[in-house]
Amino acid sequence: MPPKINNSVTWQQAEILMQPAFIRVIDNIRKLLDSSAWKGTYQDVLIWSEGTSEETKVLVTQLLQEMEVATPQRGEEIREILTRLPVPHPGYHLCLQRQDQQVNVDLWELCYQVCFVDYSPGKEEVDVDTSLIDETGEVDWLRLDRKVNELVKEVFASLPK
Repeated sequence: MPPKINNSVTWQQAEILMQPAFIRVIDNIRKLLDSSAWKGTYQDVLIWSEGTSEETKVLVTQLLQEMEVATPQRGEEIREILTRLPVPHPGYHLCLQRQDQQVNVDLWELCYQVCFVDYSPGKEEVDVDTSLIDETGEVDWLRLDRKVNELVKEVFASLPK
C-alpha cells in the first residue's frame, strides 16, 4: 500500500519527485537488463489491503469490470456498492525471469524508496528525501539519478545467482 501523506508540504514534495523517479527507475532497469541474463516484463497488478478475502476480491473485480460497460444508472449503483468494499490500488511490477527462476519487483515500492527517507514497505509515516530537491524547489537531477542508480543496482545484485 502506498504510504499515507497527511502533510500538504510533504505531499507537494512527493508529487515533484514521484514521476521523475519512476521514469529514472524504468530507464535504469532497461540499461541493466541490456547486459543481464535476466529478461524483464512489466505487469499491471491490483494491490489489495491486507486481510481482503478472495470472495471480496472476486466481487470487487467483477463489479469494476461490469462498471466499464454499465448504463449510467447501473454505474451509480456499482459506485455506491464499491464505497462499502475494499478497492485495490493499481500497482506495477517488473517480472524478472532467468531459466526457471522468477522474481517480481514492485516498481512503486522502489520509487517510494527513492523519494522517501528510510522507506520500507508498510511504513505509515514517511519523510520526503529533501536532498533530492534543490534550493529553488525543483528536482536535483544529479542526486535523483545517483540514488535511483544505486537502488536499481541493489535490486539486480540481490537476484539469485
